[in-house]
Amino acid sequence: MKTFHKEERLCSRKSLDLLFKNGSSFLLYPFRVSFLVVTAENNFPVQVVVNVSKKRFKRAHDRNLIKRRTREAYRMLKDAVLYPPLQQKEGLLLLSLQFVGKEHYEYTFFEKKLQAALKKLILNMDANETP
Repeated sequence: MKTFHKEERLCSRKSLDLLFKNGSSFLLYPFRVSFLVVTAENNFPVQVVVNVSKKRFKRAHDRNLIKRRTREAYRMLKDAVLYPPLQQKEGLLLLSLQFVGKEHYEYTFFEKKLQAALKKLILNMDANETP
């Protein structure tokens, strides 16, 4: 299931506001990961948005390249790293992957760093659940 459907993208302004106001976040260079678990019905356990700062990358083609590489790495890793731990949990995970790096990287770098970020996300979610 290495696809990235429209339902997996976080587009709702209401959900985005909720994520950035009430969500938790951590930094694992070059990504700032924000997340929030909400009670909502969806075909997929995660909705994700990818952000790249216009302040750091002035040209749209640079921002688009970084977003494409990030989305591709996410698409390839989600089934192996992210979805299995979420099978037991209820609710929808809202996820923001914000690129805070200052230069261009190769796809393999994105893949390694995103895999580490997703693993840390699972650990943080487990830590937030236990009282």
